Formats: sequence, C-alpha cells, structure tokens
Amino acid sequence: MVSFGERLREERERLSLTQAQFGQLAQVTKKTQMLYESGERSPKADYMTAIASSGVDVQYLLTGERTVRHSESANGDLSGCSVEPFEVAMMGENLAAVPMYDIEAAAGDGRSLEAEEVETTIYFPSEQLAAQGLDPAHVVGVKVRGDSMDGTLADGDWVLVDRSQREPKPEGVFLLLVHGERRIKRVQRVAGGAWLLISDNDHYQPELIKPEDMKDVAILGRCEIRIGRIA
Repeated sequence: MVSFGERLREERERLSLTQAQFGQLAQVTKKTQMLYESGERSPKADYMTAIASSGVDVQYLLTGERTVRHSESANGDLSGCSVEPFEVAMMGENLAAVPMYDIEAAAGDGRSLEAEEVETTIYFPSEQLAAQGLDPAHVVGVKVRGDSMDGTLADGDWVLVDRSQREPKPEGVFLLLVHGERRIKRVQRVAGGAWLLISDNDHYQPELIKPEDMKDVAILGRCEIRIGRIA
C-alpha cells in the first residue's frame, strides 16, 4: 500500500519541485519536507492548507483517491457548457485536465493566498497545449487579481502557467512567490545577478531583488497563455 509520504513525494515530483522549493511553498525547511516524505513526521493542517494552494491534490494525499471536480469544457472559451466526469471519459484521452485557481492578488498589491483552493478544472485539447510547447502535466490556470499588469493581464483574466519553467530565461511574465505572497510580474535579469520585478502598469514602480534576497523569492512558473474577457 502506498504511504502518505510516498504520495507526497509523487505530488511534489508531479509539480516538478525540489524538496527545498516545495518546503518553501509550505514554509517548512528542506529537512522537514524530507521527514514528511520518509514518514518519520506528519504535517499539520496549516501545511496541508499551504500546499493545496499550489496545485497539490490534498484528497489524494489523505485518501489515495484523486479529486474529481465538476469541470468545464474549454477550447479557448470559458463560457462553454459544463462537462461531467463520465462525459469527459467518453470523449477519449485527448483532453488534458488543468486545475484553475483564483489566487487573490496574484497581480496586485499581494495579499496572502495560502487558503486558496482549486476553483474548477477546465479540459483543454492536449494537442493544442502541445502545439504551444506545453506539457499538460505542468500546466495550471490562475485568475489574475489586481491591476499591476494592466496592458498585458487585466483583473479577472485567466492565465495558463507552465510550472516547469522556473528560471527567468528567457525574460517574460512569471508567477512568483515573493516574501510568502504570490504575484504575477515581468522578470528581468540585471547586472550582478539581481532580478527586476516589473509591473506593466506604470503606476507601480519596479522592485529590485538583490542576490542576497533571492532566498525570499521563487519562480512558480512562466505565464504562457492569457484567457481574457471580451471588452
């Protein structure tokens, strides 16, 4: 029988995170994460809440059964009709389930997101994702909150994030964990190994992350596809 620790490791590897990176999401040390995965210690509720907001299937960790949610059909239009799980199964294996998160202040002043849960699951054609160079296993959707990325991403937009892209190479727009808060910013590398976090809204000043402060910043993925509302 697969243990809790083994399922925890499986979920971490599914999200392409190291033990240190996964621990940072839940605000525990790499050693503590290792103890959880080895079964030598058991996490508390606040740990489970924190990792749930990062795409971890907590139900699977606790019970060994994958979460099944009411889903929406998606072909680029979020207003599509609902698709029940058995209907999705009948469609074949060409649809990829992408969990969608309403992450408060993902692109604004930065409120805590630790209590956020999956809002829904949307099914995208796997071939369309592959055509964009995306592996469905590493894609999540997040809802933009705030106006700091106006001009690129508007408040209420959905954006698909490639969780496998965790380095600012090439430069682009990324989902970040900054001092424990999730933000969407444009990341630019500058001299000396520092990063410049840039808002596309001119009302927000760029934020310089010095090399010595990198421990407080983690790239969670690169923002690849915007799903916006029709104005």
